[in-house]
Amino acid sequence: PLTTEETMTRAGIGVDDTRGVARKTTTTVAMDFGRISINDELVLYLFGTPGQERFWFLWRGLFEGALGAVVLLDTRRLEISFDVIGRLEERGVPFVVAVNSFPGAPDHPMEELRQALDLPPSVPILVCDARRRDSSRDVLLTLMRYLHSQAATPEAM
Repeated sequence: PLTTEETMTRAGIGVDDTRGVARKTTTTVAMDFGRISINDELVLYLFGTPGQERFWFLWRGLFEGALGAVVLLDTRRLEISFDVIGRLEERGVPFVVAVNSFPGAPDHPMEELRQALDLPPSVPILVCDARRRDSSRDVLLTLMRYLHSQAATPEAM
């Protein structure tokens, strides 16, 4: 297995934004990939892309053919999500927002987060713990249900 996290060094000063995560010691240096076989005919391909601007070049290829996306929200740094959500909206990629819950992260009411992110009521927003398999599964199931509802709604086209 590969690791996509590396120790932050002085070279990252001014490049890696550590506001809100002062004790952060690693940073993402590559894209994650996973594959889940639902059955013999249906396969879910997962691409984990860092949100930092320096990785946006990776996104171009992912937008083509993408059925949907999960925005993993860190409540310590909400402002980072604005550009990510904006890029998905510009490209017309449906998405859900998963609020990553972990010790020490600020807890905000869902409606306040929805307003802060300027999300319409139709966009699902849910709490998760990305470190837990069952929680991550539930996020993917929410995305799949959302995509199914979008496909079943004629005005979504």
